[in-house]
Amino acid sequence: MITTQLLRPESIVVVGASNNVHKPGGAILKNLINGGYQGELRAVNPKEKEVQGVPAFADVKELPDTDLAVLAVPAVMCPDIVETLASTKQTRAFIILSAGFGEETHEGALLEERILETVNKYGASLIGPNCIGLMNTWHHSVFSQPIPNLNMKGVDLISSSGATAVFILESAVTKGLQFNSVWSVGNAKQIGVEDVLQFMDENFDPEKDSHIKLLYIESIQNPDRLLFHASSLIRKGCKIAAIKAGSSESGSRAASSHTGAIASSDSAVEALFRKAGIVRCFSREELTTVGCVFTLPGLRGKNFAIITHAGGPGVMLTDALSKGGLNVPKLEGELAEELKSQLFPGAAVGNPIDILATGTPEHLRLCIDYCEEKFENIDAMMAIFGTPGLVTMFEMYDVLHEKMQVCSKPIFPILPSINTAGAEVAAFLAKGHVNFADEVTLGTALSRIVNAPKPAVPEIELFGVDVPRIRRIIDSIPQDGYIDPHQVQALLHAAGISLVDEFVSDNKEEVVAFARRCGFPVVAKVVGPVHKSDVGGVVLNIK
Repeated sequence: MITTQLLRPESIVVVGASNNVHKPGGAILKNLINGGYQGELRAVNPKEKEVQGVPAFADVKELPDTDLAVLAVPAVMCPDIVETLASTKQTRAFIILSAGFGEETHEGALLEERILETVNKYGASLIGPNCIGLMNTWHHSVFSQPIPNLNMKGVDLISSSGATAVFILESAVTKGLQFNSVWSVGNAKQIGVEDVLQFMDENFDPEKDSHIKLLYIESIQNPDRLLFHASSLIRKGCKIAAIKAGSSESGSRAASSHTGAIASSDSAVEALFRKAGIVRCFSREELTTVGCVFTLPGLRGKNFAIITHAGGPGVMLTDALSKGGLNVPKLEGELAEELKSQLFPGAAVGNPIDILATGTPEHLRLCIDYCEEKFENIDAMMAIFGTPGLVTMFEMYDVLHEKMQVCSKPIFPILPSINTAGAEVAAFLAKGHVNFADEVTLGTALSRIVNAPKPAVPEIELFGVDVPRIRRIIDSIPQDGYIDPHQVQALLHAAGISLVDEFVSDNKEEVVAFARRCGFPVVAKVVGPVHKSDVGGVVLNIK
């Protein structure tokens, strides 16, 4: 249950607030203040009258009515605090940061159950426990750093793990990826990944809401619900990428001890993601890179031009794209020679287009113009430009900025010198762009996106399916639930599923002859009766 009080609370209390910003209760209060929260902010600390300039109360019983409570106190204290706030202070949203619940002990699981019973009784939202919190454009109720740039057109991140959410943000911020909301669901006692997706799907506003969702999942509690709402969002124009961790035996054990997650087989996860249209990723870097690609104009084809002044990265990117089924077509003929004549001697235009280390911003502009306007077999451009520190890159990156504003073909900026050209990269990102510092990771991400299937159609297709016959067969199955082999075959036939041809006979010699005609270098013998109902046939034991 996701309430308005969780998303847009008019008042927030931090229970366990501290003046020590290195503690969760102090850090989350600091983030709320620095984030410019506009509502009433309160603190509960029995030893202070004021915490970080915020009025403090000795006990939750002294509080006025409050929309959202953030708990940073020991697990054993949480159930009573939640009960008091929900029953007497009209609190309808809770974020519990504390660990020590069902992910650790049976006693902790019982504490979780008490909390869940209370919040459900009063129609309240619960995030956690065992999480870093929730932040959106309204309030920054997290105790962690970094706080990314937040705006309504940024990315929605939903993570089972709080620490992983932090590290995803670290990766994203360096790339310039911006966010709309960050959800750390922790143990997901009430609200899990599927619940957040369902809320986003059922309340989706294409004009106001983010069109990009990134997921880190440790437990898929309800695969059908995840499939339904993820594919629904994608059909509405959203793009979704996800990591499913804990699919191996050892990984599932680690996930269970972390957030109490239940394992899912890797093949089942793969099938689910492909049917939903989710782009599957396997690392934080892949996930944030895919998220950055999602922010750029959509690809209309698989042909890429690589424009660079460094040969090696161009070669590695060519390999990465080719391995992913994408193309780096050779550029040749009159147009290619025409372009080459306008570059420095020694420049190559066969693709990659290498303008040399001495290439100028005007050379970059010229190459982009040829790819945009003249090379018809090019669908998108990759621009790899860094520096060894001998020159600044401001003018080169200004050309990229200018062309990314006007070109119809996507341009992927690969700016690897995040230290040597740190100021230039920062200025480029400040203009609202993203940066792909590693060309191979970008190539891998693009291949995952391009090769991800569209969501499966939600309607059930019944072409070639004999539904009445299927019903008759099912009704004839004994009450013990055992299905004879001939009934299984009958069901498959009725469903229009092709089967291997069979020879119907109870004569051993005829069966052996048939087996030999089929090319079996073996003897086949009858080991079961002939069935003449819906399909008929014999049970064979091939030796």
